[in-house]
Amino acid sequence: MTVLTPPRARTAADPRRWWALAVLAASLLVVVMDMTILNVALPEMAEELGLGSVPQLWVVDAYALALAGLLVPVTALGDRWGRKRMLVTGYAVFGVGSVAVLGADSASAVIAIRAVLGVGGAMVMPSTLSLIRALFPDARERTLALSVWGATAALGAAVGPVVGGALLEAFSWHSAFLLNVPLMVLAIGAALRLLPENRSQRPGRIDAAGVLLSAGGMTAVVYAAKQLGKHGPTLPTLVLLVVGVAALAVFARRSLASDRPMLDVRLFGQPVLRAGVVAALASSAAMASVLFVGSQWLQLVEGWSPLESGVALLPLAVGAMVASPFAPALAARTSPRLVLAGGLGVLATGLALLAVVPATYPWVAVAFAVVGLGTSALGLGSALIMGAATDVQAGSAAALEEITYELGAVLGITFLGSLVGAVYRAGLPDDVGAAVRESVAGAVGGPSFGAASDAFVTAFAAVGAVGAVLTALAAVAVWRLVPADLTLDDAHH
Repeated sequence: MTVLTPPRARTAADPRRWWALAVLAASLLVVVMDMTILNVALPEMAEELGLGSVPQLWVVDAYALALAGLLVPVTALGDRWGRKRMLVTGYAVFGVGSVAVLGADSASAVIAIRAVLGVGGAMVMPSTLSLIRALFPDARERTLALSVWGATAALGAAVGPVVGGALLEAFSWHSAFLLNVPLMVLAIGAALRLLPENRSQRPGRIDAAGVLLSAGGMTAVVYAAKQLGKHGPTLPTLVLLVVGVAALAVFARRSLASDRPMLDVRLFGQPVLRAGVVAALASSAAMASVLFVGSQWLQLVEGWSPLESGVALLPLAVGAMVASPFAPALAARTSPRLVLAGGLGVLATGLALLAVVPATYPWVAVAFAVVGLGTSALGLGSALIMGAATDVQAGSAAALEEITYELGAVLGITFLGSLVGAVYRAGLPDDVGAAVRESVAGAVGGPSFGAASDAFVTAFAAVGAVGAVLTALAAVAVWRLVPADLTLDDAHH
């Protein structure tokens, strides 16, 4: 019988680890809530600040752009400096950025604040995963801990729209940001008291060239993807995309040649990790795009208030929250391959329902719930990604997972959000005004509202159809990548 975790590692487990997990999960809850609160607050913010469709996409994506660009160097710094210290600093940055919203009076100000929050997120998100990896040396306990982490993300998605809607009923859209401040103060106090400090035994070397190549390459690729989704292939965009990919390729070559790389890209050599990455990418893209487009449909087409819209989005996240804790147990009884690929299949089914059911809320709620159930395997995907890494590689695995998760959200909102715009405009009559052609918000209360709402409903269905096809392809990829005889214990170093 193979002993997967050395006895000394079992006895060395921190006795406060479950309390520490509660702190880490709570901080994740706040970050995910912040993302979903913004979806509910966006229409009011757009109206007050006069945001067009492009600035709205930037407000949503600025956070993920900053986070994705900084994940690699910040995670490497945390491996060296201390993951607890990096986490607490991230909490502080998140709180300060949230206070700054009081002075925001333009699109550029809000986008800048979202970028600052992205810096805080880059400090918080991978630190939570690395600390969970260190706190739970036992493979079984770690799988349970990461499934709790995944369920907490779903809970944040469930609570965020309702909390945001309730705040917007009584206060301005600024309250969606200010809510973070007292929560971050509590998180700092709890982290200082309960979390042990943790560092990598062999941290990667941080050099200026590596930082520029990773951060610049990632940001260039994501920005080029956004421009491709919005304007199609233009020469400047294609040049930027090539430059970004080339920078990342050079960074990867430097990492492979180094004995202590800033990001251990050798992890991609493991099919199980690649399967977890595919699952995380598909799940985050689907959830982000459905939340983004669904909240607009509820508020602008159906005319519901922010609070009503938040409650109406609950089935999307409750499905994930209810099912997430059961995914690892089901994988233990059957196989990780079946649960991961099956979860993506359920997700594809939910997206397909959005394309075919009548555009009335009870039917859309059923589709939302099925989409939520399909994303429940995300915690299992996290366990496979983190389990594929050794202790020394834990920071790299955490960075890779967070890059995948955030990149999925950016690409989902950018491409599927751009698809909404293209299908919406194609479905409008020729005689509508420029404001109506720009966004369905420009048609509210006007004579063109009927035609605009019909066009938006068609666009919403198109998102479901395209998303279903892409997610089904991801399910096939996962099925091919994960060995049939793999067990959860096999997937953990």
